[in-house]
Amino acid sequence: MRYDVAVIGGGPAGMAAALAAEQAGAKQILLIERDRRLGGILPQCIHNGFGLHRFQEELTGPEYAHRDIRRVEDSRYISCSMETFVTDLSRNDEIFKLQILRRGEIGVISAKAVVLAMGCRERTAGAISLPGTRPAGVFTAGTAQRLMNLQNITLGNQAVIIGSGDIGLIMARRLTLEGSRVAAVTEIMPYPGGLNRNVHQCLEDFDIPLLLSAQVLQIHGKHRVEGVTVSHQSSTAYIPCDTVLLSVGLIPENELTRRAGAALDPRTQGAVVDSRCMTSIEGLFSCGNVLHVHDVADYVSREAETAGRHAALWSHAAERPVP
Repeated sequence: MRYDVAVIGGGPAGMAAALAAEQAGAKQILLIERDRRLGGILPQCIHNGFGLHRFQEELTGPEYAHRDIRRVEDSRYISCSMETFVTDLSRNDEIFKLQILRRGEIGVISAKAVVLAMGCRERTAGAISLPGTRPAGVFTAGTAQRLMNLQNITLGNQAVIIGSGDIGLIMARRLTLEGSRVAAVTEIMPYPGGLNRNVHQCLEDFDIPLLLSAQVLQIHGKHRVEGVTVSHQSSTAYIPCDTVLLSVGLIPENELTRRAGAALDPRTQGAVVDSRCMTSIEGLFSCGNVLHVHDVADYVSREAETAGRHAALWSHAAERPVP
């Protein structure tokens, strides 16, 4: 199949880009998603705080996603390919070739323009060289969120959260509401990494201690986490726990961007783009958390609309705007 615009990623960025491309006149749009459903990370974000900028009302993550999912499903020109992985991306004679893997079958599709909207992934214990053993009970905050909110799995009775990113702060509140005790949230920097509203609503309102300028020196435990040793204010303390969550940053998932040969910005770890969200490769656009990590999903959608609109214009040679 040959499409006007191919969008890689079915999260808030991908859906917004596909919808904007349709509104800009693209007639054949393919939305590629590796999960079984659209929405990206939003279905597991059951807390509110979404939609304030885009819809002028407060929504939960699933509610925010549902609005775009409904528009995509009602769309006339957007096709969705679920459980599909894009394994390679190249450009030849102004046409992009996407090698895909879908349910064990390999295929190739063509597109005049491509929008990258793959999102980001979490840093792991290995990525930050976390000292200590590797027992059961160590999770990234996003994985813990998915296990609790989508699969109804209880993680543990007492937790320590390493890092104060927004997902970690929200999970501190979530664990407390589910009956677990959060002994501490540690942050190596002298200031919290998440939004101020999350610090107030998730930690202060639930009397969860936030240890700034604190570093985890050791994870203890052989089969299951037994505790962590933390350095804080020139002293060392042992905190017993059976669960450790990591909220130590996000990394834009730019493997495909690299394979395509687009230039990357070492500061954002995303592609270098112009005002149209077009990368150094003509016809290849990038938006959302794969471009740079956003704090608010509304801003992801707004940026993706720019990328999708210009991708549609680029797919029609006569309508290509001057940079």
